Amino acid sequence: MGSTSDLKVMEGAANFLESQGIPFEINALSAHRTPEQVLSFAAKARERGIRVIIAGAGGAAHLPGVIAAMTPLPVIGVPIKASISMDGWDSMLSMIQMPPGIPVATVGMDNSTNAAILATQILAIADDAIMQKVIDYKAGLSKKIEKANEDLAALKQWKMKTN
Repeated sequence: MGSTSDLKVMEGAANFLESQGIPFEINALSAHRTPEQVLSFAAKARERGIRVIIAGAGGAAHLPGVIAAMTPLPVIGVPIKASISMDGWDSMLSMIQMPPGIPVATVGMDNSTNAAILATQILAIADDAIMQKVIDYKAGLSKKIEKANEDLAALKQWKMKTN
């Protein structure tokens, strides 16, 4: 993440990865304030065993793109609606408008959980145990909606409700 002020948003990714038993790192790396550390992190990530990078940033949000420029690993950007942000659009556009050859997969504003799910799906391509976790997670989503519909069907406060 660009700074620790982004932690509240990025906790969603950490919580999901934790729940799935996926090891992860959390770092504050600023493309503008600590560019040498960002370059070192990105350049050495693969040799350190990292397989997917989730990079959250607000405002100018150059962190995901700078990392993507310096690593062959997939980078997932999380645009963050920061206090200095133009309603979050500046960070969103800086991630989705990357130049050819330097892709940053980008999830919705402040949605680090989706970034973690996507990272898990990427890892699952080569790991059957992680794939089973993804399958189980998706099945759980379906069960939540089925339960919600059962609860909705039990509501009797409207005369015109037909289900």
